[in-house]
This record gives sequence, C-alpha cells and structure tokens, in this order.
Amino acid sequence: MPSSRTGRPPVQRAPRRLVVPRQARENPVLRLYTRARKAWDRPLTAYYLILGGSLLITVLGLVMVYSASQITALQMSLPGSYFFRKQLLAAVIGGVLLLVASRMPVKLHRALAYPILAGAVFLMALVQVPGIGMSVNGNQNWISLGGSFQIQPSEFGKLALVLWAADLLARKQDKKLLSQWKHMLVPLVPVAFLLLGLIMLGGDMGTAIILTAILFGLLWLAGAPTRLFVGVLSVAAFIGFVLIKTSPNRMARLACIGATEPRSGGADCWQAVHGIYALASGGIFGSGLGASVEKWGQLPEAHTDFIFAVTGEELGLAGTLSVLALFAALGYAGIRVAGRTEDPFVRYAAGGVTTWITAQAVINIGAVLGLLPIAGVPLPLFSYGGSALLPTMFAIGLLIAFARDDPAARAALSMRQPRFGKKRAGGAVPARGPRRWNTMRRRASSARSSGER
Repeated sequence: MPSSRTGRPPVQRAPRRLVVPRQARENPVLRLYTRARKAWDRPLTAYYLILGGSLLITVLGLVMVYSASQITALQMSLPGSYFFRKQLLAAVIGGVLLLVASRMPVKLHRALAYPILAGAVFLMALVQVPGIGMSVNGNQNWISLGGSFQIQPSEFGKLALVLWAADLLARKQDKKLLSQWKHMLVPLVPVAFLLLGLIMLGGDMGTAIILTAILFGLLWLAGAPTRLFVGVLSVAAFIGFVLIKTSPNRMARLACIGATEPRSGGADCWQAVHGIYALASGGIFGSGLGASVEKWGQLPEAHTDFIFAVTGEELGLAGTLSVLALFAALGYAGIRVAGRTEDPFVRYAAGGVTTWITAQAVINIGAVLGLLPIAGVPLPLFSYGGSALLPTMFAIGLLIAFARDDPAARAALSMRQPRFGKKRAGGAVPARGPRRWNTMRRRASSARSSGER
C-alpha cells in the first residue's frame, strides 16, 4: 500500500453516490385513465362487453320480473312465481339460441336470412287470419301456441329485417351498386314497408317505430345521401303523423308526455303518472327488493313495459343507472364491432342489431320517464315476454360471433395461455411479433402483447 508524505496510510473514502433527480410522481388519475384506455382498446373488449353486459341484463331482468310479477300473478289466481318460471324457460331457450348463433359462421347467418324473412312474413300474415290470431290489449299481433303460451311474430320480424337487409346491402356493395339510389332503396324499402304494413294491421305502433329505426340505421350505414335520407324520413314521418292523428288512443298517449296528474288535459295518464311515482319514491338506493308499492295494482304492466319503474322504486337511482350503464356498454360494443370489421355483412348486421336494441331501450325508458309517449315496447332482455327475449338473444349471439370473428380478437383468443399447465395441441407457442390491429381508428400501427384480452 503506498504511503502518504507523512508516513501514514491514506484514508479510504466511501465512493460518492450518484445523485439522481427524483422523477415527478405520476398523477394517479392520469395513470388510472391511461390504464382504462389501454384496457378499453384491447381486441377482446367488445366481446366481453357484449357477453357480460347481455348476461347481466338478462339475470337482473329475471330478478325484477320475479319481484314485479308476483302481485299480478296472485290477482289472476296464479302461483306467485308463474311469470318468473315462464320467463326463466324463455331465457334458457334464448341462451341456447345465443350459443348456437355465436358459434355459427357468417356464411350460415347469410344463408338463413331469406328463410327467416319468409317465415316471419308468413307468421305475421297468419296473425290476421280469424281464429288463429289473438288480440292482446287491443293489438291483433299474437298467435296462440296452446295453453298459456303465445308468440308475437312481429318480434321476429326485427331479426328478419336485420339479417336480410344486411345480406342484400352487402351483395350490392360488393357489386358497387350502392352509389345508385334505386339500388339502395329497392327492394330494401318496399320489403320494410311490407313488414310495417303487416304490423300496423294489428295496431302495434311501438314495434313499427322500432322497425323504422332499424331501416334508417341500415340506410345510414349504407351511406345514403342526405337528400335521400331526408326524403325517406319525411315520408315515414308523414305516415306516422297520419296514423297518430287518426287514432284517439295514440293522441291520448301524446297528451300524457310530462303529465303529473292521472287526468291531464282530458286524457287518462294513470300509467304514465304512476310510473313517475314509482321512480320518485325509490330515492338513491330504493325501498328494497320486493318492497315496491306501485306493483300492488297501481301500476299497469309492472312486469312488462314498466318494469324499469319498478326497478327504480326497489333499487333506486343506483339500480336504474346500472341498467343504463349496461345498455350503454352494449351499444358501444355493437358500434365498435361494426366499426372494426372489413366485412360489409358484419358491419350492416352489427349496426342493425345495435340500432334495434338501443332504440327499443331508449323508447321504453323514455316512456317510463315521461319524456316519450307510451309505445308499448318491452325493455330488451329485461322485461317479461318470451317472444321478445328469444329473437333478441339470437341477435346478441350474432354480435358475439362477429366480435369473435374480428382478426385481432381471433389472434388474442388463439394466443391465450393454456390453463392448468396444459399445452395446446400443435407444439410451442409461435413467436410474438408486431401485429397490426384493426381498431376503430382503422389500422393502428402500434403493437400490443398477444396476451391482451
């Protein structure tokens, strides 16, 4: 060891630590937003939103049907669980239809478009045959299947129009014919008017409005020019005005918008007002499941068209906002599926189903809130009614199939890690390289991990 000038050993000093400036702490709100945005933009987000959202709405609907229908069943000298058991049976059958539709290839969906349309038109015409069709609440749009089981063919007409119109517009787009207005309107609009005419023969204005919304949604997706779109909308609005003006019942429903008294302007607004009473008495967290007062004979159709009012009374604002959030998530997922795909049939079918479900939910909830006239349409997947539940669950299966068929979703599903340590057949996992996902922004170039779900 070298010595110092004084002969003493040198003093060893500790090495200096590098002074690293402290990084500014990331804002936790910004970090949470970044994580949520990354999770929201993953390939399987739409798939999980559609599957989870629809199942949650259906299960919550079963609970509320059981709660809202007990008093009505007892008043009809039926068991308290009568309507719940029928709805549960329809949900089980609808679950099978959802599973089948979600596993069917797109080609098979397109092949079923014309048979489903022909069957729907036949059944809707059969409703008008005396002795076969039944009238419920003044509307001649039911067919008895024996016993207490009935079917409403107009509900299947929505599914038929979506599938058939999507196949028609997709074939015309492949042939580059949609730039001509006659090919865009014919035969789409005449067939839609045929279905509307059969529905209006039975007096079901609510279903006709939903069908019209589906038609305009499809025309908008097909890129209809503004003049053409406004022209068809004007014709539909004129026909609707005539149908409403010539019906005292429909005029009375218009008079009940925003009503606060059972008798408003000479119109009977009992149902609309008691729906508001039910929502107002629920408060933030509701009176408790099963504790509704309005369902004890005060609120008509408590388990069908006005089940949202009973939900607000028993589950409060928190329950109603949860239902709205689930429908909003379902609508966003449907729009995302339609926006990501390059297949025109998938785009039109996904857009048509999304328009159908969201428009029907808006009309039903708007009527309960007193913002729209009472149209007599059920809340999709939520209200009591097997005829409405079955085609809606099949349509949800369509959306699930389309979400799984997205290239980015297929890649994410195929590269998920096997569970319980079992390897997938085919050997080692392929190398992970950069992948171009097809997002709502159309071909985002950033690469993501193959394990995203």
